[in-house]
Amino acid sequence: MKISSRFSVAVHIGALLATERTAVLTSEWMAASVNTNPVVIRRISAQLKKAGIIEGRSGTGGAKLAKDPDELTLLDFYQAVQVVADNELFHIHSEPNPNCYVGANIQGVLEVMLGKAQRAMEEVLASMTLADVLASFPEKIH
Repeated sequence: MKISSRFSVAVHIGALLATERTAVLTSEWMAASVNTNPVVIRRISAQLKKAGIIEGRSGTGGAKLAKDPDELTLLDFYQAVQVVADNELFHIHSEPNPNCYVGANIQGVLEVMLGKAQRAMEEVLASMTLADVLASFPEKIH
């Protein structure tokens, strides 16, 4: 199971807005960079706007980051696009055999352990910013 690509598209949008601060970025222009449909960009942009990550007018290409890139964590983007709910990153199989020692206990044990794993991942995302993403890019090609 993979995390929805909405997360990486959301970060991509944030990176575009951070690097192209003087340009008027339309959903069509951003969609060309992401290689997706402009409707996808508009939907994700609406989620980012609702989360306070971007601001601007719909339909005019006037979006901009609401905060500096060093103030926006990857967890902000992750949560904005509602990738997964708390303790739901991992799907645990349903209805194991309750008459089996392992089957009777596996769900409760895995819920605790996998919940810890999800929180650890979210802590790592909280420690990384959009500025870190931008700093990791190789030199810009002109």
